[in-house]
Amino acid sequence: MYLTRRFYLLFTCLTLLTGLGYAYPLLFAMARILLAIFVVVIVVDAALLYHQRGLKAERKCADRFSNGDENRVRIRLESNYPFKVWLTIIDEAPEIFQQRDINYRSYLKAKGSRTISYVLVPVQRGVYSFGKIRCFVRTAIGLVERRYTLGETKDVKVYPSYMMLNRYELLAMSNNLTEMGIKRIRRVGNNTEFEQIKEYVKGDDYRMINWKASARRHQLMVNVYRDERSQQIFSVIDKGRVMQQSFRGMTLLDYSINAALVLSYVAMHREDKAGLITFADNMDTFIAPSRQSGQMERLLEALYSQETKFSETDFSSLCANVHKQVSKRSLLIVYTNFSGMTALNRQLSYLRLLNQWHRVLVVFFEDTELSDYIHSPKTSTEDYYQHVIAEKFAYEKRLIVSTLRQNGILSLLTTPENLSVNVINKYLEMKQQQIIT
Repeated sequence: MYLTRRFYLLFTCLTLLTGLGYAYPLLFAMARILLAIFVVVIVVDAALLYHQRGLKAERKCADRFSNGDENRVRIRLESNYPFKVWLTIIDEAPEIFQQRDINYRSYLKAKGSRTISYVLVPVQRGVYSFGKIRCFVRTAIGLVERRYTLGETKDVKVYPSYMMLNRYELLAMSNNLTEMGIKRIRRVGNNTEFEQIKEYVKGDDYRMINWKASARRHQLMVNVYRDERSQQIFSVIDKGRVMQQSFRGMTLLDYSINAALVLSYVAMHREDKAGLITFADNMDTFIAPSRQSGQMERLLEALYSQETKFSETDFSSLCANVHKQVSKRSLLIVYTNFSGMTALNRQLSYLRLLNQWHRVLVVFFEDTELSDYIHSPKTSTEDYYQHVIAEKFAYEKRLIVSTLRQNGILSLLTTPENLSVNVINKYLEMKQQQIIT
């Protein structure tokens, strides 16, 4: 049983009244009567709360959370009390969130029920443990509270951002992918796999007009070609220490994992085969490319357990293993990061070797905080000096793009938050231009 603030306020008033009773005997007699009433009311209040177990609570949430997304948690409350009660609900969220404000005040009508919900946004993968639900119940009298410990402890696994897959799927069904930033790339008519003949509409390439079919139908008809299909797309994720850098609470590795999962989903829906390679000082994960129904689940389980390492990335080991295990020419989307030209030059020969066997797209990251600092106002000589150094780092990122292009290697410099959309746009562009061959 817990005493409320109302109890202490009334008890303080009675104490003061009793103290004044030593000077005024009438007040002392009044204080004794009020104290007796006060005790009786406390007993009645406690009896109303404890005469039955009058509260039930249940936490409802998904068995797995999506990393970097809003995951909703619901608490279902049911009252068996025949009168209205007031509640304070405290949910023991996983300690990794460091949230101590999951504390709600509500009420339940007689025999009533209510659902309270809140949102959690994890920023790293792993197992998160929920504790019990603590509920403090009081009546309209409000002098004492009864504490209930309800619900069950629960472990929730945080997986790569599978919620993003649902958003892409729903938007794809409604042809609204542009809402996610996916560009509509106009067909240029250079694909070689014939699909169908259709009526000419404004914007179609006039070079694709089928004159024989047009003569038969007495209206313009055009040949429709589709992208070459069943190509192999590998997401190659660097797990070295360069991927431990974080933006908005999430590491570059987690951003890369989310993007790789979404890209695999898009590639499989375009009838390509998606695979996965992760590496640091050696290659530790290899999932052969496929577009079978269980491939996304295998990719999700493999990506769930990936962690960065403190070792230096070894691209020579990656080259040796890729040459041994990947025989068919494929698109390798390499998620990594380069701090400057020195870091690139150490790996450039291996990237060129990979690009001879396969088509390589190097994806690395722009430092958004550095960009914000460059555009911030300068007020002193020291500020000017620091801005020059920051602009030098930004220039080296652009120089890396130029150097890779000069060596015939495709590249994508992107901010972490726009990674998924930019990678998908680049993939669709490469498919349209038949660069993936």
